Amino acid sequence: MLKSYTCKFAAAVMIFSLAGCGTNPVTHKRELQLVSESEEVSIGQKNYVPARQQQGGDYDIDPDLTAYVQSVGKKLAAVSDRQLPYEFVVLNNSVPNAWAMPGGKIAFNRGLLYELNSEAELAAVLSHEIVHAAARHGAQSMETGLLLQGAVMATGIAAQDNKYADLIVGGAQLSTQLISKKYSRDDESEADLYGMRYMKKAGYDPRAAVTLQETFVRLSKDRNSSFLEGLFASHPPSAERVAANKATLAQLGEGGILGKEIYAQKVGKLKATQPAYKAYDDGVQALAKGDVDKATTLAKVANAGEPREARFQELLGDIAMKQNRNEDALGNYQQAIRLQPDYFRPYVQSGVVLNSLGRSKEAETFLKRSNELLPTATSYYVLGQIAEGRGDFKTAIQQYQVAADSESDSGKLAKARYQRLEIASNPAKFLQAAAQADNMGYIYAVVYNPTSVTVTNVYVRIVHINAETRQPDQQSDPLLVTAKLSSGQRAQLQLPGVRAYKQADLDLYRVIVERAELAGRR
Repeated sequence: MLKSYTCKFAAAVMIFSLAGCGTNPVTHKRELQLVSESEEVSIGQKNYVPARQQQGGDYDIDPDLTAYVQSVGKKLAAVSDRQLPYEFVVLNNSVPNAWAMPGGKIAFNRGLLYELNSEAELAAVLSHEIVHAAARHGAQSMETGLLLQGAVMATGIAAQDNKYADLIVGGAQLSTQLISKKYSRDDESEADLYGMRYMKKAGYDPRAAVTLQETFVRLSKDRNSSFLEGLFASHPPSAERVAANKATLAQLGEGGILGKEIYAQKVGKLKATQPAYKAYDDGVQALAKGDVDKATTLAKVANAGEPREARFQELLGDIAMKQNRNEDALGNYQQAIRLQPDYFRPYVQSGVVLNSLGRSKEAETFLKRSNELLPTATSYYVLGQIAEGRGDFKTAIQQYQVAADSESDSGKLAKARYQRLEIASNPAKFLQAAAQADNMGYIYAVVYNPTSVTVTNVYVRIVHINAETRQPDQQSDPLLVTAKLSSGQRAQLQLPGVRAYKQADLDLYRVIVERAELAGRR
């Protein structure tokens, strides 16, 4: 494990000048530190908003609830071993989960608040996440990536409760990795130990950390538990952790704030609307399976239970889109924006609908706003379509290139459109060409089409390299290799009178794709 490396060993393997060793502010152990505190804070600030967007956005219907969670978090942060610009937010997500980013940016899902029974249990989870930030667990994860990948930050997508992960493009991809990492056993042990100490210092009864972990162990045995895709995916409970927490409790002593009554009061409104959110979650699943009637019924139940919730209007809009009722869908998405103007998805959906209705100028406004909140392949793809439609191919190519960074359906469509626009003007960028010889030494110009589009009239130029000067000394006129080259196909043309009797001779020939045309374009 990286943090157990000695500074002497780290110095031996480090290949960049920013390497250094320091003392962990929580454990006071010496460790390799490549990410400075200012960098930690900057990374957290840049990725906090996109991370929240992709996790359902902020839960803003009950500001008092958020203020309550923040007040508990601030009490714990005040006794932390490391003072960071801590922030706490409640997310509109039913999956029971919580996470911390480098720099002290912490989020608590609405779904986890349903499962707790006291302010002390809330403090147990928050203090645990505070330790992850204070003890540099997120930074250490990044440092591992830096060390193992030659200073290239990993941006793979592996979030558990993130249905938009595969749509995210650009720098926002990093936010997904930061909130979906699985902590090591040592990290979890440290977060449990110091989290309980913070609870005690802040006046909370640390028994809650023991009883909560016992509850988590029991819940983890249910293979259908929603915790498995949320909190347990990154914070797996175990009997060993329970035993360790009991040992810590024996050292700290029982006693302090439990806060069952105040917690019940503060989450009362949230729990009263839990059936509405359950109907919404079931409705989303029903629509994904194509059961429009069931989804419609559930969406109406959800909306009746909490008419202020923007997500419920989104679901109604999605249902209307599925039924090709685009005007109705647009109305639902606009209502969602009015209810919560700082969440990306209704802007994306509004842009898609407006473009389908031929209102591309309006669509652009919504799509650009959505990308300000969270850049997605869908928005960039539709923006590319709009630019292409008005003949602005340069902008279209730029938009498609960004969208193609995603492996989503939108990303794949964008990649195909990008290739179509670029391949005619720059075929050598996409078509692969080389000189190859058969068993008799006859040389062929071989062209392969790895793109998703069909090209026609593929011409190449053969260049011969002088063996001594390594400069071109001969080149042919453009030669037609094939009249049609479909996706995944290859074509070849024998060079008359030219043979290579050894590999060194063959290596002197270059095949350059000179031009190609798109099939069907005149």
